[in-house]
Amino acid sequence: MSKVFTKSTMALLVLILVWGASWPIYKLALPYTPPLLFSGMRATIGGVLLGVLLLKRIDKINWRENWKLYCISALFNTTLFFGIQTVGLNYLPGGLFSILVYFQPVLLGLFAWIWLGEFMTPVKIIGLLIGFLGILMVSLDGLTFHVSIIGVVLGIVTAICWAFGVIYVKSIRDRVDAYWMVSLQCIIGGAVLLGTGTYFESWSEIQWNSTYIFGLSYGAIFGIPISYIIYYKLINEGEASKVGSYTFLVPIIAVFIGAVFLDEPITYLLIIGLIMVGASIFIVNFRSKKKLINFVKE
Repeated sequence: MSKVFTKSTMALLVLILVWGASWPIYKLALPYTPPLLFSGMRATIGGVLLGVLLLKRIDKINWRENWKLYCISALFNTTLFFGIQTVGLNYLPGGLFSILVYFQPVLLGLFAWIWLGEFMTPVKIIGLLIGFLGILMVSLDGLTFHVSIIGVVLGIVTAICWAFGVIYVKSIRDRVDAYWMVSLQCIIGGAVLLGTGTYFESWSEIQWNSTYIFGLSYGAIFGIPISYIIYYKLINEGEASKVGSYTFLVPIIAVFIGAVFLDEPITYLLIIGLIMVGASIFIVNFRSKKKLINFVKE
């Protein structure tokens, strides 16, 4: 019998840890930078770094035929997703905000059913309902205690934009190279964020201290090139079901790191909401017992 912790499994764990740690790290950097400039810088730098790694595949861009596809994807997956996400982090603890954003896989299941015609099973419908109730729990926490309702709304809007972006990418996946899609959408969307930030914010407000540089470097290096290389490597190796099923660990890791290192508050309603959203994401992405058994045997 093969070991449980294969190379692909270890890569998946690294990916989940990188994603989970990103929320409290970005939260830590935000007091030292305007949000749009921060999101624009990490997206643009990350996209350029990934593009440098992809230079040998430059013939796969097909810019003349695909530039509209890259721009539309950049709108949802970078400009709106990164922009609203970074602004929203100013209103909520990183762990809590990640719970709301990672409601995206549940929304993805719903949107894929509506627009892509993907089959919606009764189990998935139950998962959607559980996730919706989990979001209500988190919202009630905002009405009764310390959570900003504006932050909750921005978190949900971020998840919606991300879900729309993924649906769009799935609909055009046979027409573009997946790696170049990530690189170019980050460069294009990042440039828009930098332009918007330059107009509405001030570069002089950035404090180039070690905390800010660490947050920017983490997002530009780990958050985009490294994480997406791992992500698509797993997808290309047929590990999509693992990635989907285990994304529910991301907000759990984010909440844990935020509570331990940033003293972010944890309430009973937040815990209940976290459990319900995590269960929802798992149910919506769960494939079958057979695939779970295959995962353990690998």
